[in-house]
Amino acid sequence: MPDDRLEAMDYKQAGVDIEAGERAVKNIKNKVRTTFNANVLSELGSFGGLYKIDPSWKQPILVSSTDGVGTKLLVAIQAKVFDTVGQDLVNHCVNDILVQGARPLFFLDYIGVGKLSVDTISQIIDGFVLACRENNCALIGGEMAEMPGVYRPGDFDLAGTIIGMVEEPNLMPRPSMKAGDLLIALPSSGLHTNGYSLARKVLFERMGLSIESYLEELGSSLGDTLLQVHRSYLPLLSPYLQDPGLCALAHITGGGIAGNLKRVLPHGIKAVLNLPDSSIPSIYHIIQSGGNVAPEVMRQTFNLGVGMICVMTQELAQRFLQTNNGTLLGELQRSDEAARVEFI
Repeated sequence: MPDDRLEAMDYKQAGVDIEAGERAVKNIKNKVRTTFNANVLSELGSFGGLYKIDPSWKQPILVSSTDGVGTKLLVAIQAKVFDTVGQDLVNHCVNDILVQGARPLFFLDYIGVGKLSVDTISQIIDGFVLACRENNCALIGGEMAEMPGVYRPGDFDLAGTIIGMVEEPNLMPRPSMKAGDLLIALPSSGLHTNGYSLARKVLFERMGLSIESYLEELGSSLGDTLLQVHRSYLPLLSPYLQDPGLCALAHITGGGIAGNLKRVLPHGIKAVLNLPDSSIPSIYHIIQSGGNVAPEVMRQTFNLGVGMICVMTQELAQRFLQTNNGTLLGELQRSDEAARVEFI
């Protein structure tokens, strides 16, 4: 039985504002609905999202992935810029299933906060909505969790799950990949969503810079550079996903170029790459010199300006490079060992 001598407590006094959560959901419903298509059968707020599979698919394979934004969120919190990290999350997930040839169908998000701010949530959702619309992907559900004691006021975390589809004959990597195929690098838009713990340590702590610091080498403030949106490669690569000359894709995230490229190479094949320092964007040179970071650590931590690597036949690579912004990074060679990557 409650003790009448004690002040009555409710959930809001414990740090959870249910009414604010309801306001946040109400504010975003119309925005989220703009990502829907004829296959979405549920409304935001249902216990589960409903999505009908288009009957035009012949041999459909579902492809799924879950990811987060990492400590890039801390830069966004410092800068009070919250829409770009929403775009980051969607685009990262789109790229992760793209490497298997899949096109996105729908996306679900998780937002965990210390104290719910309706305005902050709205900006994050703006980023989700924009990226979902750009990638022709429906945002069919999500979760907002206000957890005081787990997150400090002002802090938040993001995670996302994406579901896509690919016709079975178009699954990548293709078994036709062979020695002599070429590696085409597609430029990143910046650090994307990896390496921020090391970048923040060097730039903010060791070098004493701030997000407002303007660096001539970058031609922008440090905050603007670090918050560049993680690029989606779906628009560029969509016309080539059914082309047998596109043998494999590697999304360059945590683990760097070598760590991700070797994930798609078969046994007995090695990738030989040439990545000259002159091709690496300035932000990475600033981090390397400012933190006295060894070259091998830079390669393991950052994308170094390469966001996606395409393994292509020589014929397709020649056609692709005539009309698209990519660079020849290297080639595949035979090897007696497990799949590996060499820099020359």
